[in-house]
Amino acid sequence: MAEREGFEPSIRFWRILTFQASAFDHSATAPHYPEGGALARAGGLGKHCGACQSRAMLKPLLALSALAAAVPAFAQTVPAAPSAGDAAAADWQPIPDNELLVMTLRGGHQVFIRLAPRYAPAHVANIRKLAEAHWWDGTSVYRVQDNYVAQWGGGDDKTALPPLVIENPPAEYEWSRYDGVTSLARTDSYAAKTGHSADGWPLATDGKTSWLAHCYGMVGVARDLAPSTGSGAELYAVIGHAPRHLDRNIALVGRVVEGIQWLSALPRGGGALGVYENPAERVPILSVRLASQLPEDERPHFQYRATDNEHFAAWLKERENRQPPFFTVPAGGADICNAQAPIRRAP
Repeated sequence: MAEREGFEPSIRFWRILTFQASAFDHSATAPHYPEGGALARAGGLGKHCGACQSRAMLKPLLALSALAAAVPAFAQTVPAAPSAGDAAAADWQPIPDNELLVMTLRGGHQVFIRLAPRYAPAHVANIRKLAEAHWWDGTSVYRVQDNYVAQWGGGDDKTALPPLVIENPPAEYEWSRYDGVTSLARTDSYAAKTGHSADGWPLATDGKTSWLAHCYGMVGVARDLAPSTGSGAELYAVIGHAPRHLDRNIALVGRVVEGIQWLSALPRGGGALGVYENPAERVPILSVRLASQLPEDERPHFQYRATDNEHFAAWLKERENRQPPFFTVPAGGADICNAQAPIRRAP
């Protein structure tokens, strides 16, 4: 989720701009758009109403056109007002190369996944072995279920796992400690408390055990019925509303940090649970590698925003209490999945 650079006016922006223009000139009450065709249509209305009305329309239209032309350039050059929630340079920390998985799909589209070895060490160890063995090369994304998950891997259980890959590692669904350094203001539907680890993972706890939360973009290990825990050969990414009911029932091993659109925008499967019924519908996986396997000059570099500081505390408070001018009723809280710690490309 790299930080956005520059400014590209949207349709909503133009609507706001039109409203602002009408505040200065109350004759500008009809919809206005920056495109020449729309302006021409407005001028056409003046012709039908006579020359005097054309002249009456001309002044606000010229003023609006000048304002519309000036605002994008102005927005690019004037920075936003500083906020207490802005990250300091030291708040951005590098993600190690051996904790970043690079999946390349048909067409060269790439999905970048940050791994969570601290929370699922056995499953992540398997995933590293699978990547090192090039096991996923030639497999596919074979399941895309609307508002749920996109799943990839062998899909047929016929391909032997590489040596030393454990078929059913320990169930790394929850653990006894809670190492969160933040706390959201409100309790959670699925946990007594939610927050973030110092390195930005979304955490939940009931006071006895803790676990990672199934937020958008999180990556989990597909498995069969218990006692199966999944080897990691088949993975999924959340591409819909956070399925938190899966928390503590499946091992979460990472988070998509860039390229989620190459999964979330895929056609939905027509079979049961979103599985592609026709093998030709499957999306081929060209390769999956750890960034540490790539040549130095080809390695992608990402940074997570550390959460154990006053800047992030202020950012979290801002997320929980959205302010005017757009928000008129601050919520006074936020879901952990609406407050995931930012990740960016290393500058």
